[in-house]
Amino acid sequence: MNKPLRSFFYRRNNMLLLTAISAALLLLLSFIGADVKAETSDSSDSSTQHAVVTQTTSTELSAPKHVESRITNHEHQGTSEHDNQQGFHTAAEDMSCNLPLWTGLPFAGILLSIALLPLFAPHFWHRHFPKVSLGWALAFAIPFIIVYKGLAVYSILHIYLIDYIPFIILLWGLYTVSGGILIRGSLVGTPWLNLRLLIVGTILASWMGTTGASMLLIRPILRANAFRKTKMHIIIFFIFLVSNVGGSLTPLGDPPLFLGFLHGVPFFWTFNIFPEFALVAVILLAVFYVFDTFLYKREGVEPPVEDCETCDRFPIRLEGVHNFLFLGGILGFVLMSGTWKPGHILVYGVHLGVQNVVRDLGIVFMGILSMKTTHVKIRKDNEFSWFPIQEVAYLFAGIFMCIIPMLAILHAGSEGSMAFIINIVKEPYHFFWITGILSSFLDNAPTYLTFFNLALGMLSLTEQQITQILTGMSHVMGDQFVAYLKGISTGAVFFGAMTYIGNAPNFMVRSIAEESGIKMPSFFGYMIWSGIILLPVFLIVTLVFF
Repeated sequence: MNKPLRSFFYRRNNMLLLTAISAALLLLLSFIGADVKAETSDSSDSSTQHAVVTQTTSTELSAPKHVESRITNHEHQGTSEHDNQQGFHTAAEDMSCNLPLWTGLPFAGILLSIALLPLFAPHFWHRHFPKVSLGWALAFAIPFIIVYKGLAVYSILHIYLIDYIPFIILLWGLYTVSGGILIRGSLVGTPWLNLRLLIVGTILASWMGTTGASMLLIRPILRANAFRKTKMHIIIFFIFLVSNVGGSLTPLGDPPLFLGFLHGVPFFWTFNIFPEFALVAVILLAVFYVFDTFLYKREGVEPPVEDCETCDRFPIRLEGVHNFLFLGGILGFVLMSGTWKPGHILVYGVHLGVQNVVRDLGIVFMGILSMKTTHVKIRKDNEFSWFPIQEVAYLFAGIFMCIIPMLAILHAGSEGSMAFIINIVKEPYHFFWITGILSSFLDNAPTYLTFFNLALGMLSLTEQQITQILTGMSHVMGDQFVAYLKGISTGAVFFGAMTYIGNAPNFMVRSIAEESGIKMPSFFGYMIWSGIILLPVFLIVTLVFF
């Protein structure tokens, strides 16, 4: 290989570009193959159908021919928006059943980029991570749109309007409002104080959400431990407990439980998984206290003198207390979106609930009020900056794009490429582990809903029946469904702690900690911590409860 060519390949930017282009070409071939497979099943003249797809020159937004006809049929029956939306829904169902697993290549690529580039190319990563995220997103989106046209646009709009934008708005609102609450006083990061802060955060998480509790307490725990030499483990256990396990007891705690509430699970039913929650929380808190005490004694570092003088009294005071009203407002808007159903609007076939639009606008309004009414000095003393939320917004914009085929395949159930996983789910502990493992890498809300519906189908139950079962009505399948639902609920919540992307606040907490100067483990490094600590705990939960 000559020198100029070798130099081209050795440049990181060019290597990333080549990787993205290769992924896009592979996906294009894959999508076309999936498209042809679907056409073959819809028509005996597969060669003619293939020619129609590959030679089309239409510039209009349209689905592939084998699904476009279904949309057209609905439009002939009536030109209402409902018919159009139903056509897209039917077409999306067909697509989900025909996508191969390797359409998830860009998703794997963006995860590996998050995991490896900060280790091997840190300067490049910190300067260009938005471009890396965009590159992987385009590597998926371009071939997806080329082959599936209007259906691809529908799928992309759906995940951004229904999932990504509300996700970022909620994170932004909680981050902004909690950044206006400052805890002053002699918080000294002894093992005993750290334990108490983790207990408080774990309890709060079920009532103000794992994201709200995490954003409220991460800065105080960072300031309290500023004098410590070793503090990475504190943040890791904080993610385990406050950002995940603590959200187990109410639908406000974690998105999958809120989704269950919307599908007929009574609001307070989740208290039935209190024993599982308590076992995991107690074990993790005990392990943390022993580990933190050992490290604290080994460090031999004394807190600053001015803090030592008040170590026993902990005279704590809050500033920016009015922001708790805005936190309450955010939680109120979230709860409202699950109980008020005024109707919907359609955006290119995507059902956009009016209540969800009101919720998102309300959260933005709460954030603006917080910024306008909170003194600048409070945010400055809180070491508040916009970088963590910007990092999460950029990276998850790419993740949500690349996750589309994985969620579609999961949604297809036993008809899709993950049938080999779905078909082995028979027992409650299967629901716990498989829901959990998939929730560690995919969005835990649709994962929860997939296995929730699988349980309904296996037991031939309706949502109305499960509401009756969970409120005490006797049913021959009642006990079995309750066992399944406990496995699904605990798996979706607990396993969110296994990776940085397993739950919304995980990556945010990591970003805030790194901005404060704490060297956090890499993506795979964190998984080593979570594997060593959490998997044995989950095994105990399995043996005791499932």
